[in-house]
Amino acid sequence: MRANYTKILFHISVLSFPPPRAIYEFINPEYRTPPMKHAFFFPPLSALLRIFTATLLLLFGVHAHSSAQFQLASPAFKKGSTLSMEQVFSGFGCTGKNVSPALAWKNAPKDAKSFALTCYDPDAPTGSGWWHWVVYNIPAGTDSLAANAGNPDLNLAPAGSIQNTTDFGAKGYGGPCPPLGDKPHRYIFTLHALKTEKLDIPQGATAALVGFYIYQNTIAKTTLTGLYGRK
Repeated sequence: MRANYTKILFHISVLSFPPPRAIYEFINPEYRTPPMKHAFFFPPLSALLRIFTATLLLLFGVHAHSSAQFQLASPAFKKGSTLSMEQVFSGFGCTGKNVSPALAWKNAPKDAKSFALTCYDPDAPTGSGWWHWVVYNIPAGTDSLAANAGNPDLNLAPAGSIQNTTDFGAKGYGGPCPPLGDKPHRYIFTLHALKTEKLDIPQGATAALVGFYIYQNTIAKTTLTGLYGRK
């Protein structure tokens, strides 16, 4: 993408700032008039092209500066790959280990005051999906969650963060456990950068209600999706 921008800017800059006449005459003495006459003999057009080029250079600079995208990744699985039995739920007929995957993120907005993480299955046959993990009030400056941080008993989550009750009816991470025979479900891990240090969530709030508070305070977000199905 940046290479394309560079090519465009090069061609426009040649039109806007043509080489001096002496260069043309040095290269080929037969040239007595620069080929790009319009840039010399139509000052208004040349001026417009110069303004246009300067604007593109400014925009390109902003694009290059902001090209570092907010990203979420995991050593446990790649985007679009299948989650392992390590992450699968233990119960409801599933026999996984129910270990939340290690997660790490980079290029978070500098004005983020806290983070929130959710894991959601939009394919669950409930009419409203299924919340597998909801963590909020993750302190600013945090850039990762350790493996099994979704187990509240182990205290592996960042200090001050809160793990909400999920659709399993318990706090912390609950792994994939789709119905037998369903096509693989999507498990969307979403990290939200928030404009507030703390979310004041009412006691006993559902995961969906916490999601509402999260979205009301989100300034940026990034996702990582894993798949899982049972045959």
